Amino acid sequence: MPVTEQTYRAVMLDDPEGRWELHRGQLREKPGMSAEHNHAMFELGYQLRGQLDPNEYRVRVNAGHVRQGDVTYFIPDVIVIPTALELGQRGHPGSLELYVDPLPLVIEVWSPSTGAYDVDAKLPEYQRRGDLEIWRFHPFDRTLTAWRRRDDGTYAETVHTGGVVRLAALPNVAIDLDPLFTG
Repeated sequence: MPVTEQTYRAVMLDDPEGRWELHRGQLREKPGMSAEHNHAMFELGYQLRGQLDPNEYRVRVNAGHVRQGDVTYFIPDVIVIPTALELGQRGHPGSLELYVDPLPLVIEVWSPSTGAYDVDAKLPEYQRRGDLEIWRFHPFDRTLTAWRRRDDGTYAETVHTGGVVRLAALPNVAIDLDPLFTG
């Protein structure tokens, strides 16, 4: 039986420690992750946070939800949020931090337990949302696959195996992959 948006929100608010996602009406809990996954996720967030002006952007690591339609809610590993959107979430105690508008950057870090799900389920939904740049960081294969939204709404895919990657959606931001792959 599909879970409704109302039920999902109730589950989230009743279980604030849980990491529940909803994909097309199916409830799914995000599993615990490996040291490699968590290292990559937090280091990506740290590099981003250090380069972004907090008056313009905020960074979330494994926190905050993105929504596509009324039956899909995900908790990306890393997201960059325009500060105005984040500030609009404040002042509502007991509510879910939720972003409907396209975001500049959404990152998923590959893990054995969620790798196929991230590509097969999440990536198409992020693209439907219109997120400007979507990354899948693979700590074991040592690759970063980036999908960048074009003006016509399609996405260009590139694969990086090291070096510095400049973000298209955040032109003054560059992520050095080498310490992430070797750290």
